[in-house]
This record gives sequence, structure tokens and C-alpha cells, in this order.
Amino acid sequence: MLHSFAFRLRFVIASFLVPCAALAATPVARAQGCTGDLNGDRTVDGADLGTLLGNWGEPGNGDFNGDGTVDGGDLGVMLGAWGACPVTVPAWATLVEAQPDPAVVTDPALRAAIAATGLAWRVRDTATQVEMMLIPPGTFQMGCIMASNQYGCGAAEFPVHEVTLTNALYLGRYEVTQAQWVATMGSNPSYFQGASDSASRPVERVSWTTVQGYLGATGMRLPTEAEWEYACRAGTQTPFYNGSTDDDTLGELAWYVSNAAFQAHVVGGKSANGFGLHDMLGNVWEWVSDWYGTYPSSAQTNPTGPASATNRVVRGSSWNSGANAVRSSYRLGGAPGAGYSDLGFRVARNP
Repeated sequence: MLHSFAFRLRFVIASFLVPCAALAATPVARAQGCTGDLNGDRTVDGADLGTLLGNWGEPGNGDFNGDGTVDGGDLGVMLGAWGACPVTVPAWATLVEAQPDPAVVTDPALRAAIAATGLAWRVRDTATQVEMMLIPPGTFQMGCIMASNQYGCGAAEFPVHEVTLTNALYLGRYEVTQAQWVATMGSNPSYFQGASDSASRPVERVSWTTVQGYLGATGMRLPTEAEWEYACRAGTQTPFYNGSTDDDTLGELAWYVSNAAFQAHVVGGKSANGFGLHDMLGNVWEWVSDWYGTYPSSAQTNPTGPASATNRVVRGSSWNSGANAVRSSYRLGGAPGAGYSDLGFRVARNP
């Protein structure tokens, strides 16, 4: 078997040497279906080549030109498409990084879900320079699935229910900073301004209502509460997005009352989650789009919260929060006209 495969590989490569130069000058279109990617991982590589060679001389998977036989012409198509499949960059964005970095998105299932969208993983909103990460569609359990070692779940985090998000979105890698706010809105409402690094700290003392002005000016939006929790969890079911139930690990993830010295900090100073998002827990609370209400018990698809209520949902905890609140499922409601020094926001945008 091994001898047969090696012989076949030598034969194929030898037969391909002559037309190879011509192939190099012939671009291969693969933007739509990523021709050559036989296993659907958005990369044309050795695994795909192995499949093609296994079908050599026969009809089957790898017959890209549709002539009924897997042969040198199909090999040429594959080699011309070798490497990562092309991605779509939104018209409003500048590409930063096309494919998910395995050192950041360590879960292979999350990398595959990101790649399957065909969208760029990491981009920058061209107008505002806000860096954004791709969040793929998916299904998850929303609510407090398990408690931490020291703190139980709150009543507002129940019932746990299944949520399916059918659309990809881009979410800010960091909370919106004071500099980004001022560049669009002209003035700075933040309490923690005046320090040498204030421009890179999150904007705060912004009400939900005031934030709508920024969103309208930039074409962005707030994430829904379900989008926020799905993005925060990044595939985990534990109270913390590092996959732990140990409250002693919070210092790695979040600025909160035990380590923040009673102030907001420069964004990105703590470890990212499995989607590459920073400060999803701690630093400042974050407004989301939903009205605050009790959870439904049934499965939901693309939920947007109650039709109306008194308060809007805030998520993520802050520099002023105790450890009991620094959890992926923890939620509060806030008056939409109120702004506090521990409350900011993170932007979302549709591809």
C-alpha cells in the first residue's frame, strides 16, 4: 500500500513537471467554493492532496475539471490553489489577519467554525480604526450552567436555555476607548481621563441613549445579549471563559475590585478569550441592545430580548465589581439614560 502510494506520487509529480511552468502563469479562480479544499477546512494542503492521489485515475472526489478522471489537470488546479482559502473582507473593513491564529483561537472547533464562514477573522473598521474579531454562527446554552468554586448563580441567570445564532458578526476586540469616542463625538464624558494613558482606557459615563449617537455616526451597533454571552463564553460552559471554575484565576482575565485599584485600565491588559476578545469580564460593564427581562425557558433563535421594559441589559462586570459578578452569565439592568464611571460599551457590526 505504502509502496503503491509512493510510486503513484512520483509518477504524478513527474508527469506534472512539464505543464507546471504554464500553470504558474495561469491564475485559478477559487473565491467562491475554494476549489481544491476537499475536506472543507478552508485550506488546500497535504490532506487534500492525499485524497486526490487516492482517487488518481478514477472518477471521484478531486475531479475538479469534471472530465470523469482524477488526473494531472486536477492536480494542477489543486496546486494552483495551495494554501489558505481566500476570505471575504467586508467593504467597511481593512484586513488585519485572514485566518484565526491557533495560539489565540486554541479550540479547533472554533477555528473550523470561523473558517467555514469564509470571512476574514480579524479586521479593522476603516473609518474608526476599531479592531474587530469575527464571531461565527453557533448554538450554546445561555445562562448559569455551573457555579464557580466560591459563588452560586443568580436567579436572573435562569432558566438555562438553548440559543442558536444563525449569522456571523464582528465584535470589537476591545471596549471602545476614550480616543475612539472623542474622534467621533468630539468630547470625552469619562471620569478616568487626564492620565497619560487615558486615551487607551475605555470610555465610560456613557448612557445607553448617548451611545446610540456614536452607533448612528459609525454604522455600528450593540451586540444582543445572546450574541454577547456567546462571544464571551467562546465555547466554554464554565463561569469564566478560561474554562475554569476557580475564582483564584480571575486576576488573569479581568480588572475587578480585588486588583483594579478602583479605576478603569487600558484595554487589552488581560488575557483574551477563545475568540481573541479582551476585557469581556471586568474593566467596565458593557451595554448591550436588549431590554432587561426574565429568560424564556424554551429554545431561542436569534433572540433580541423583550419588546419593551424599563432597563437595558449590562454585561461583563467592571473594575468596581466583586468576584461574584465576574462571570460569563452574570447580568444586570440599567436605566438607559444613566451613565456611570464603571459602564462603557463594545461595538458589533454585521459583515
